[in-house]
Amino acid sequence: MLAPLSTAIVALSVGTLFLAVYYAIRERLINDGVLAILGILEVALLVQVVYGMTHLGRLAEEKATFTAYLLTLPFLPPFTALLAIKEKSRWAMVTIAVGAGAVAVMTVRLGQIWTEHGH
Repeated sequence: MLAPLSTAIVALSVGTLFLAVYYAIRERLINDGVLAILGILEVALLVQVVYGMTHLGRLAEEKATFTAYLLTLPFLPPFTALLAIKEKSRWAMVTIAVGAGAVAVMTVRLGQIWTEHGH
């Protein structure tokens, strides 16, 4: 994996998580700024998918797990954004926070698989 891209994805995800928690505490709903951040995160995840799939041959083991994580990640930001748009309570931003946390954790795990089994 591209370490700078993975680091940026994790940082953006954690930042989104904290912003979403702040919004939830303040009982604010999703806005254009949050949607823009999720859009940037989505683009980064799609770049990661392209890079990961084109370099999949470098993995000696764990290809199925790596591929499953890699292909699942881009679905999280738009799915949580849609849920947040439909939900009109503080729980809308909690879904964004959970999704952002999942993206961060799964991206770290991708890096671990890449480091442990890549050549």
